[in-house]
Amino acid sequence: MAAEQPSRVGKGGRERVEVSVIVPIWNEAPTLDELCERVCATMQRLGKSYEVIFVDDGSTDESPSILKELYTQYPAMKVIRFNRNYGQHMAVLAGLERARGEIIVTLDGDLQNPPEEIPKLLEKIQEGYDVVGGQRLSRQDSLGRRLPSWLMNRMASHVVGVAMRDYGSMLRAYRRSVVEQLIQCQDRTMYIPALANAFAASVAEVPVAHQRRASGRSKYNLASLVRLSLDLLTGFSLLPLRLIGCAGAVLMVLGLGLGLYFGWQTVRGTLRELTPWLLALIAFVAGLQLLALGWIGEYVGRTAMEVRRRPRYGIQDIWE
Repeated sequence: MAAEQPSRVGKGGRERVEVSVIVPIWNEAPTLDELCERVCATMQRLGKSYEVIFVDDGSTDESPSILKELYTQYPAMKVIRFNRNYGQHMAVLAGLERARGEIIVTLDGDLQNPPEEIPKLLEKIQEGYDVVGGQRLSRQDSLGRRLPSWLMNRMASHVVGVAMRDYGSMLRAYRRSVVEQLIQCQDRTMYIPALANAFAASVAEVPVAHQRRASGRSKYNLASLVRLSLDLLTGFSLLPLRLIGCAGAVLMVLGLGLGLYFGWQTVRGTLRELTPWLLALIAFVAGLQLLALGWIGEYVGRTAMEVRRRPRYGIQDIWE
């Protein structure tokens, strides 16, 4: 049985709905009409009260004007527009902070994850799970995307302590209790799937379809994945600093051993040319020191950003 088309809530309205769907977009003009139609049709078929929140992450194409037109057609739709690009996770956070649903679903705006897969997540979360992630089967991405993603999944599972096969999938469902804890966090950089799993009492994954991009190119590149890796490591673990400490201890033992060895060779009068050895050791130690300074600087810099307490994003407009 299909739900009736919900009426416009109005600015500041906080009446609860059963499901909120959050869709972060950045320059996705070619897919917006189809995306909105399919999301709303899927939710109508479910027969639940719902809202769909589009977060425009500073688009520079025709996305704002298309969103404005769609907003007039779909009463369940809300739009949050950033004044510039702040990144996908900040866009999702802005949607979470304004969502009214008891269950909150996040979905990419490129149609690679079909909106028709949303009911699978809602069915699974009704079994009592706090977080349900969509595991992308037969991923329609290049090897250059799949391999870094596999490494990220392994690292996230280890660092967070919650094993998941697909931390990179944006098709996810959260209970409100988890979302309430998420939005209380004041982190300047957030890896939302990992942070949500850290707060959840129980998590699950369901297999979901994955399709090729309908248009355009992926907004994620190697630099984006490196930034996500840094967010993950510095936000959830002291592992890099501990590894540097262990490396320092190993170098100390190595230096002591070489010192004793060279001293013994000197006493015996068999000491030969040591310049290559020393140059290699100096280069290795210097490289390790620079690496240590880089990691420490990353932690110190992020701590300084947290202390400043500046707004994490700027909103240009909200349509409710």
